[in-house]
Amino acid sequence: MLETISLEIITAIAKKAGDAILEIYAQPFDKTIEKKADNSPLTIADKASNEVIISGLSKHYPDIPYISEEAKQTDYATRKEWDYCWMIDPLDGTKEFIKKNGEFTVNIALLHNNESILGVVYVPVSDTMYYAKKGEGSYKKVGAAPAERINTANINTAEEVIIFASRSHRNQDTNDFIAAQEKKYGKVRVESAGSSLKFCLIAEGKVHIYPRFAPTMEWDTAAAHIVTTEAGGTISQPDGSAIVYNKENLLNPYFLVTA
Repeated sequence: MLETISLEIITAIAKKAGDAILEIYAQPFDKTIEKKADNSPLTIADKASNEVIISGLSKHYPDIPYISEEAKQTDYATRKEWDYCWMIDPLDGTKEFIKKNGEFTVNIALLHNNESILGVVYVPVSDTMYYAKKGEGSYKKVGAAPAERINTANINTAEEVIIFASRSHRNQDTNDFIAAQEKKYGKVRVESAGSSLKFCLIAEGKVHIYPRFAPTMEWDTAAAHIVTTEAGGTISQPDGSAIVYNKENLLNPYFLVTA
């Protein structure tokens, strides 16, 4: 199956979705925001991006079902039988979108059973595309420039260790983890970023560690997961257990991303 999936097609769909988001990003936000059932923000940009992605994937790969943050979820009794499915976040980082800081992404992943095997993460504001296929490495493409292979940076205890802390979800568990790393490594610098961009910056060697001790959903991480691991990074629960996808409950456990 994987060999029949064209990254060129998937990145083009992500780019088109990003263009739809940017059209709305340029407008005033007073009438574009509503609340989801869990009281989190939903913009018309989420909906516009979702329509582009679902339309594109359905056209090119009509036999592959999908799970999207902005679509009604299929019952687990049905989707647990799926060998392959798409995992989609049409606009990851809605809070960052609303803040207009540019740190939001379009996430499209292909799952095989419980594993992410293909991922595309697009950053519309900077026209930056990260993508990976299992066994083929991770790549970054900015605008019309040629794609470049990316790799994580090993932690060097003689140099500064850079840790990501989520801008919107930093808590005491995260602070305790950072304190432990300061004790372990000495030189530690903490930075913040929104959305799955945090994974991608680890994948390209700009950051070393990202602890996530706050809720995320599978669509928040699936695409960036394969981008990170194909670049040489690891993603696991704090106890070392694997992060798996298409679970009955689509909520992720806490996890660590390390270079």
